Amino acid sequence: MSLTIDSKINNVFIHVSNLKYSATWYATLMGLTINQEKIQSPVFNLPVTGETGLTLDDHTKDPSFVFKPASHAMFNLYTSDIDKAYQFVISNDIKIVKEMEWVGDLAYFLIADPDENVLMLCNK
Repeated sequence: MSLTIDSKINNVFIHVSNLKYSATWYATLMGLTINQEKIQSPVFNLPVTGETGLTLDDHTKDPSFVFKPASHAMFNLYTSDIDKAYQFVISNDIKIVKEMEWVGDLAYFLIADPDENVLMLCNK
């Protein structure tokens, strides 16, 4: 029997409290250009590269939803220059949750988005 579920990640959802503010914050973090007029509740798909999408979700159509920020990184954002990414984070007053750590040639650090969701920035 063959499975009908592919072995790939399709989309990552990040739960946010303010869709427009978060969309702008993520766009700035990743150097994306977004059209503010296209940001409409409840979800906004950031124009990321690659097969896996990144969607912000404010749950305005789900009155029973209780927002809780993700206290650990569920995925990582890639950077080809971890030191430059770290300096960008510092210069933009983005909260660092865990300082940079090196494991061989892999390096990463953790930051928090405006809702305190934890994100990992990683060079591998």
